[in-house]
Amino acid sequence: VALVCSAGFALPDQERFDARVKGGDVSHRWIPADAEVGDLRSHHRSRAFDHAGIEADANLALPIDRLSELVQRGRISEVAPRHLSLMGSITAPGRLVRETAPEMARGLVADQVDVALLVPV
Repeated sequence: VALVCSAGFALPDQERFDARVKGGDVSHRWIPADAEVGDLRSHHRSRAFDHAGIEADANLALPIDRLSELVQRGRISEVAPRHLSLMGSITAPGRLVRETAPEMARGLVADQVDVALLVPV
């Protein structure tokens, strides 16, 4: 199982999503499955919702810890080695569809992911 979220999460050593890109930053970040959720920072550009929840607990948008708990309980067999994070509020999705989505799909295939959970924000 892999997670794909639109909270614009990145780890401290990863490049931030660029909120200045007209139409939205269509890049993505790979988040290792063993990443500490508390280290994630959201760079979501939309102010159309209250960010306090995901800033307090990134599991609300990228439930890495919840997936690990499901493995421990025997509900799922394993978690993918990495997850995907995208910037939300992409108002011009053309490049996302043409370039980013196929690249992300290739990565999921390479990781032998059977199920991807899409977690919108």
